[in-house]
Amino acid sequence: MSDVNKSYGSHRVLSDLTFSVREGELYGFVGGNGAGKTTAMRIMLGVARADSGSVTYDGAPMDDTIRARVGYMPEERGLYPKMTVGAQLAFFAELHGIERRGAASASRYWIERLGLEELGGSALETLSLGNQQRVQLAAALVHEPGVLVLDEPFSGLDPLAVDVMSTVLREEADRGAPVIFSSHQLDLVERLCDRIGIISDGRIVGEGTVEELSAQSGRQLLIRATAAPEVWLGELALCPASAGWCERLPDLDGAVRLRLHGEQDSQQVLRTVLRHGDVINFQHWRPSLTDLYLDVMQDVEDRSATPDEQEF
Repeated sequence: MSDVNKSYGSHRVLSDLTFSVREGELYGFVGGNGAGKTTAMRIMLGVARADSGSVTYDGAPMDDTIRARVGYMPEERGLYPKMTVGAQLAFFAELHGIERRGAASASRYWIERLGLEELGGSALETLSLGNQQRVQLAAALVHEPGVLVLDEPFSGLDPLAVDVMSTVLREEADRGAPVIFSSHQLDLVERLCDRIGIISDGRIVGEGTVEELSAQSGRQLLIRATAAPEVWLGELALCPASAGWCERLPDLDGAVRLRLHGEQDSQQVLRTVLRHGDVINFQHWRPSLTDLYLDVMQDVEDRSATPDEQEF
């Protein structure tokens, strides 16, 4: 997806949105409600049309032939409530061009693979929401797609179902399929995904592995000391005008969290703290994806503030 723009009336949903998903990669697409995730996915599938920009697969523009190879799991579930699970999956396989016998075989395989053996003859509306979610995933996989696009696939699942779905998505990526999914469960995205794209106001504001995002966020320290932070923080260069400076981030579980910039040396920070008391804990900190996400969102908010709104 390259330089994609989309507006509904005067409301701009996507702004030059650009990102790519590689073969065999699990790509986590994260952002707040209204950030543009679902709209981007709908444009990929041709459900919505971009105002400008392009969507390609393996260098070719996405057309109906390529889209027929995509397994799509929408956030708003699109199955037939009164049809049985087995008949439903076979029906979707046939819609994708699989002959009847092969469709029935594929239906049986995914029913077993997703732990639905006892429910194959049950109407969808009689199943729990978690099992309906499994059926929706099976419907996206039953035609052996070359690409998977899933919108909030883990929503409402119990821990066992999360493990089953996570394993299946990893297997699909391992066989070479690009897999993109959106989720608000950042701990799950961190554990499962090869790369992550953070979207805000219709554009990618952070992208990479957790390690790459962490490096982009800068070197961070967590410090607990007997001296109050106000005593020793005053001796550190907290001003961006300095060659090496510290930025105080929101505290974490009562510990002072600092981001080091430029030539600022962590050992100099330690010596400064020790001049005022004992150090209880001093460690280099690799933030979680949740921490990184909050930092990125705060940076976006700070950059979008007008000069009168910024704090100095």
